[in-house]
Amino acid sequence: MARLETADKQSLHLENEIQASIDQIFNHLERLEILSSKEPPNKRQNAKLRVDQLKYDVQHLQTALSNFQHRRYAREQQERQREALLSRTFTTNDSDTTIPMDDSLQFNSSLQKIHHGMDDLIGGGHSILEGLRAQRLTLKGTQKKILDIANMLGLSNTVMRLIEKRAFQDKYFMIGGMLLTCVLMFLVVQYLT
Repeated sequence: MARLETADKQSLHLENEIQASIDQIFNHLERLEILSSKEPPNKRQNAKLRVDQLKYDVQHLQTALSNFQHRRYAREQQERQREALLSRTFTTNDSDTTIPMDDSLQFNSSLQKIHHGMDDLIGGGHSILEGLRAQRLTLKGTQKKILDIANMLGLSNTVMRLIEKRAFQDKYFMIGGMLLTCVLMFLVVQYLT
């Protein structure tokens, strides 16, 4: 076994010789076992014990040889893999390894455009509400001035009530018009999409 560890090129030939020797020893041990059973009874136990000890030793030799063969096989396989890796020419990645991101990028950019569009829409709606509030304050101030002027001119209370009633009715017309506009906008969006 020591010669087997040091020999590299002739190791296969030595392994075959050692395996043949182990097989031959097993054959001899079988014969010794048969012969030990033919010994006189007082020597039979001792002879059987020695044959069993020899079998145990030969099994250890067989195991050591198998371990050496396994290590040699693993070493040869590593050398083959190393040589294959060193002789391999590396190229760029195939198209199979690319990640299809075009659809995801397009979807993300569309979402960002929609997000900016919604921000613009909300900003426009906010500016319209601010404009309506400013108009309301202006109209209230104007209504107050008109009422003051009307009181100065001496218009009757009946005319004043009619003006207030008309302002109340105009409020309902405005709310109705706003609702109608919203419904029309909703129907146009539904029809176009």
